[in-house]
Order: sequence, then structure tokens, then C-alpha cells
Amino acid sequence: MPPLADVVKVAIEWPGANAQLIEIDQKRPLASIIREVCDGWSLSGAEQFALRYADGPQLYITEQSRGDIKNGTILRLAISPARAARQLLERIQSHGIDARLEALKELAKLSADPTFAAEFINMEGIGTLARLVESGTHFGEMLAFTLTAFLELMDHSIVSWDLISLSFIKQIAGYVNQPMVDVSILQRSLAILESMVLNSHSLYHRVAQEITVGQLIGHLSNQEIQTYAIALINALFLKAPEDRRQEEYSNPLEQHLTEMASTLAQKHLRSIILNHIIRGNRPIKAEMAHQLYVLQVLTFNLLEERMMTKMDPNDQTQRDVIFELRRIAFDGENDPTGTEKRKALYAKDYKMLGFTNHLNPAMDFTQTPPGMLALDNMLYLAKVHQDTYIRIVLENSSREDKHECPFGRCAIELTRVLCEILQVGELPNEGCNDYHPMFFTHDRAWEEFFCVCIQLLNKTWKEMRATAEDFNKVMQVAREQITRALAMKPSSLDQLKNKLRGLSYSEILRLRQSERMSQDDFQSPPIIELRERIQPEILELIKQQRLNRLCEGSCFRKVGNRRRQEKFWFCRLSLNHKVLHFGDLDESPQGEVPLEMLSDKIPVCDIKSVVTGKDCPHMKEKSALKQNKEVLELAFSVLYDPDETLNFVAPNKYEYCVWTDGLCALLGREMGSDLTRSDLDTLISMEMKLRLLDLENITIPEAPPPVPKEPSSYNFTYNYS
Repeated sequence: MPPLADVVKVAIEWPGANAQLIEIDQKRPLASIIREVCDGWSLSGAEQFALRYADGPQLYITEQSRGDIKNGTILRLAISPARAARQLLERIQSHGIDARLEALKELAKLSADPTFAAEFINMEGIGTLARLVESGTHFGEMLAFTLTAFLELMDHSIVSWDLISLSFIKQIAGYVNQPMVDVSILQRSLAILESMVLNSHSLYHRVAQEITVGQLIGHLSNQEIQTYAIALINALFLKAPEDRRQEEYSNPLEQHLTEMASTLAQKHLRSIILNHIIRGNRPIKAEMAHQLYVLQVLTFNLLEERMMTKMDPNDQTQRDVIFELRRIAFDGENDPTGTEKRKALYAKDYKMLGFTNHLNPAMDFTQTPPGMLALDNMLYLAKVHQDTYIRIVLENSSREDKHECPFGRCAIELTRVLCEILQVGELPNEGCNDYHPMFFTHDRAWEEFFCVCIQLLNKTWKEMRATAEDFNKVMQVAREQITRALAMKPSSLDQLKNKLRGLSYSEILRLRQSERMSQDDFQSPPIIELRERIQPEILELIKQQRLNRLCEGSCFRKVGNRRRQEKFWFCRLSLNHKVLHFGDLDESPQGEVPLEMLSDKIPVCDIKSVVTGKDCPHMKEKSALKQNKEVLELAFSVLYDPDETLNFVAPNKYEYCVWTDGLCALLGREMGSDLTRSDLDTLISMEMKLRLLDLENITIPEAPPPVPKEPSSYNFTYNYS
């Protein structure tokens, strides 16, 4: 008799027959088990059959995947993948329209199965589907199912995208360019084009020649396909050669997508995104939020070239920009002879402008970052917001009390800080949705953002009554003000100004003091003793909160090769804390998911450990190109008997901390996340304040109180006067 660990009890179904309840010995060959099942129903030709899951994706079971079968699983006897592929291939080439439609519908569903996909591809199935598309004879549902099957098959990365023909690309691009096409066909066409661009350098150039910006802009107003359209824009932008991204064209709506810099700066594209997506009448889902974040990052990355370009002190054109800054500040618009009269005083003027090297201010722009980007920002402020620029410069240059704010030095350092905050030059993070709506409200959002922040910096300098020695301190406060304001997600630049107005230097000090209370407050030995007495009950409270949160469950997104197709799975802990239930979902749930909908489970007693970050199996498997810091910080895995893993990528840092803490609590281990430490400090501080408040409200009797029977642990005295 085989060991119990090698045996799973399952039910196997067959249409029109009673289910068989059998015990599967995992060490027996799968073919032998299938033969036994077929004999139970008197079915001949056991080699023509296979086992599939009856629920969920209904994947085929192979020798490699059979270890995933759990006790109580319901399986289904089905025709083998090779036989199914052969039959479907014959049916989709039949003359009967109804039979072909049904075959394509079934193919679209089966193509997600890697075992079936391999068999179908080996029979030249992808070429058959491509020819059906190229023929142009399929429309409506039939075409939608054909494109779905094609996309699913290609997603398995069994064959290269480079094998796709030009005629196929033209046909798919034609569906995108046609004015009246079914939504499902448009979605799949855009998705196929996106995959082509992301997976093949040669296909990128072909797709870029077939699709123009104007054609995609028209799709951004359609809520059903706008995510697919913006994903294709991002893909083309991401893969565009560096020298083509910065090119400018006179008519951006007719240009091809290889020239993205001009496009993304155009009011029409920005306003469509702002009005139809960000301010649309539907809430923005996670996938759209990610695409907006990617677009924001790629747009800001256009600044990288200027950010990393040093100024050439011998380049007269670049030096003329510095002369222009001086002229606007000191000469006035209608003084043509001013430059000649003041030539000898240039050094003094540059010192008043706040440059570090006032003899040759070009040297201030030789450090990268921020390089020439800082000069671009300063010139924009001087040209577009001239009154503000002149006020800041003259206000500080006329001061005699050593509290002048050096405009030039501040503008250069501020540009570097803004580049760091917005991560200019870094690739988008796969799991990040952190876009800022206000950057889509203005054609020159970066420059306007700088103009708002330089005014804030000047105001903070005055509030701190800073001198040159305080420069770094002022920059730290300004960085904190900007970071806190951005975290509030202002919807416009005006809202940003209001948020920054409320974050004055005194408010920053108050916030810092409040946040330090849990660390700096009450450091006397009696209070430390009180903290130690309170901590266990607070930890138990946090532990129960984490376990309750696991019982409610969370939704996790499956990250595959194609982000645009959202696939979800849900995991939750049973109320008795003995079983983890999980299963796939078609869409993100709006509320709690019943346990009955989750087909898989793991007994808590089988869990061996919880690992995080780069120790996770699914992080070790990912290629270096796909792996990034943010995904690593959100990844964790449950390791359970026998040598199995359940892999997670949390949607955000909060869910990551809750789940890792909860799982550690479940296993009787220490909860060590940043969230637990923060909650612990906060709750202990609140509890201590409440207890001390109770002490404050006690009326102290004139006579000494009687000696308590037990020694008191709180031998401290406070003066509340």
C-alpha cells in the first residue's frame, strides 16, 4: 500500500455517467490511471483520453502538473489534447459556418491551456489561424474568437513573433483603423499589436508604419477599448529608438508613433486622456491606472537627455540663455543699450541671480543630474512667469541681512530633487499605479510644476529665516513639503498650490513632532516599563486584526506576459484559522468571496514557512529584465508540504505587510513588517496617553494613600501644573 502522502482522493466525471470516486497513487503512471478510469465506464482507446480539472480554467493534467491535484478535487475525463487539437483544426477549416463558429469558440477557450497549445501549434495551427485572418472573410464573433485564440496561443511563447507576416500585420492594423469595428475585435487587435511591439524589434517598425497617433486618439474616447489603446501607445513609446523619441513634426496627428515626444506634448492627446479617462464617468481600474502611470513615467523620461547633458562653457548659444536670464531680471524689456552699459557688472548680476560661480555661471550647469534641464526650467520661469521670476530675484538680491535666497543655486538643486522624486530616467515598475492626475492638466506640466515648487522654496527659505549655511536644511524641508503634497494626489496644479500652502515650515515641524511622539515621548524608565507592560496586549490586538484581515481575504492579480488582460485570484483564511482557500476569478471582486467559489486549499498545518522578496521561487524564475525593485518588495511565497509553493505579488505595500504579518502570526512567528512596527508604536502611544490622562484626572488625597497589598510598578510622579 502506498504512503498516504502519495495518495489523493478525487472524483472523476464523464457526461451521462455516475462519477467515479477513486484514490490516485501519485507514483503510478498517469496513463495507467486513465486506463483504469476508462475501464470503469467500458471506454476503449484509453490513449485517446486525458484528465482535466472540472472547475476553474479546466486545464489538462500532465505528469508535470499532477502534483497540484489536492484531496477532494473534481476531475473530468476528456479527449486528449492531441485529439482535441486535431479535431478543432479540422472543424475550423470546414465549410459549415455554424460548425466553424463553435470550433473557434471552443478553441479560444482551450488555447489558454499550455498542453493543448503545444499540440495545436505543432500541427501548424497558428499558421491556419493567421491565414483565416489574412483572408479577410471572417467578421463579427467568428473573427473575435479567431483573434482571441491566436493571442492566447502566442502568449505561451512557444513560437516567435518574428514569424508573423506583413500581410497579417496590415490586416490587424486595418481593424484598428476602420471607423466601425466590433469592440471585441478592436480589443484583441490592439492587444495583438501591443504584443508584437513588446516582443519583436523588427515588428515594432512594421507596426509603427501602420498606426498613427490620430487613429489611436479616436479610440481613447471609447471606454471599452481605451485601456488597450493607451497600452499600445505606451508600448510603441517604450520601444521607440532614442533618436526618434525627441523628433518634432509640424502635424503631430498625422505622424507615426515613432515620434512620441511631440505627440505627448500636444494638447489634443492630453485633453482626450484628461476628459475621457481621468475625469470620465467611470472609476479608473487598476490596469488603466497602471497605463496612465507608465505614460507619465515615459513622458518624464523624455527629460533624461537634457538632465544628463552638461553645459559647454564655450558654447555661445548656451551662454546666451544665461545672458537672457540676466537681461530679463535686470535690464528690462525696452532697454536695448542696457547690455553694453552693464557688461562690466555682469559678475555682480550673476552673484545677485544666485549662481555659485558668478564669474562663469555656465560652470554651475556642468553637474549631472540636473545638467541643462535646470537651465531650461529657469528660462521657462523667466519667459512665461516673468513677474514671478523678477520678484523672486530682486526680492533676494536687494537684501542686506544675509538671508537672501540664492535663486540660481536653488533652481539647480530643486530640479535635481524633482527628478529624484518623479524618478526621471527610470523604467516603469510593473506593479505600480502611482500616476498624478495634475500632470495631465497642462501641456507643460513639468515646467509648471517646477514654477510652483520654486515659489514654495523661496517662501520656505523666508519662513526658516535661512542663510547660505542652511541651504541643505531648506532643501530637505522643501523635498518633504513636495513629497507630502504629491501623496495627497492633487487633481490640478491649483490644488497642488493649495496643498503646499497648507504645508508651511511650521506645519512641517508640527507633523515631524507628531510623528516622533512614539519615539521621543516619555523616555523615563517608568514610562519605558509601562510600554513593556502594554506591548504584549497590543501585539495580540494587532495579531487578531491581521488574522481577521486574512479571513476577509484579498484579491491578487496574475502578472503574465500581457498586462492588459487582467486575471485575478483570491485567497482567504478559514474562520477557524486551519485552512487557506484560494482560486481563480474572472474579474476583480467587489466584496467578500465565498469559500465555495475557491476551489483550492492548503491546510495550515502543511505550511512550512513564508519567504519574501528575492527568496521567492517566482522571483528567482523571472528574468532580470522583468524583475524590478518594486515587485520584489511586494512578493512573498507560502512553502508547504510536499515541496509546493503558493506565490503572491501583493497589490500594494499595505496588503503585503498585512499578509506577511498574518501568515507569520498564523505560524506562531514574530510579526516584523514596517506596518506592525508603526501600528505598535501608534497604539502604544495612544494607550499610554489614555492611561496618563486617567492619572491626570485623579484627585490626589491630602493624606498619604494606604500601602497597596502588592508592590506598584508605576513609581513615577508628574507635575501637571
